[in-house]
Amino acid sequence: MWTAPRILVAEDDPKQARLIRIYLEREGHRVTVVGDGRQALERARALRPDLLVLDVMMPGLDGLDVCRVIRAEASVPILLLTARSTEDDMLLGLDLGADDYLTKPYSPRVLTARVRALLRRAGVGVVPAAGSAEPVLRVGDLEVDPNRFEVRTGGRRVEVTAKEFGILQTLAAEPTRVFTRAQILELAFGFDHHVLERTVDAHVMNLRRKMEQDPAKPVYVQTVYGRGYRLGPAVEG
Repeated sequence: MWTAPRILVAEDDPKQARLIRIYLEREGHRVTVVGDGRQALERARALRPDLLVLDVMMPGLDGLDVCRVIRAEASVPILLLTARSTEDDMLLGLDLGADDYLTKPYSPRVLTARVRALLRRAGVGVVPAAGSAEPVLRVGDLEVDPNRFEVRTGGRRVEVTAKEFGILQTLAAEPTRVFTRAQILELAFGFDHHVLERTVDAHVMNLRRKMEQDPAKPVYVQTVYGRGYRLGPAVEG
């Protein structure tokens, strides 16, 4: 039975919070709103939402701190809302485990579209048609399962975010191919042109921390200097 996705929104501006709730509920989502970071952490642990929308600037515990703690505990998609528009600020959020960000001021319609895309890539709220199951991608000891949204290396499950999963799915679909960052953005993220190519690097760094015995000497997602990324030859067996 299909269940509407549950979304937790942490926003300390009541007007912004109300606007986000209205637009997300119009999409059919179940929305819970809290006004600070500590409440966000408590409700995230209690509700186990399908997606978090976190304002970065919140009293008590900011959105970056909440993102860091939640990411250590779960792979739930996280969308950050930030008034900080510098590249370093955006990359910091991605480095802490966020899947996406929006810079204020933003369009509520863009926010709902980003939420929709994150849920779709996480396999949440999507009712698959009969016979539409995707095959598990197996390359050496790496398994990427689109139906269960699971990644395994040597039989061990690796907890990944929606963006990290998209990168591995893209690379594993054509294991001999080198993908540029722009190609990964288009194929794995499905994002607009304004998204920084350096966001791919941030997600790859997070993947290496999770998957590699030595992140400085990656076996799985390897850099091809001057080109982009590919699966390492050792993975292909």
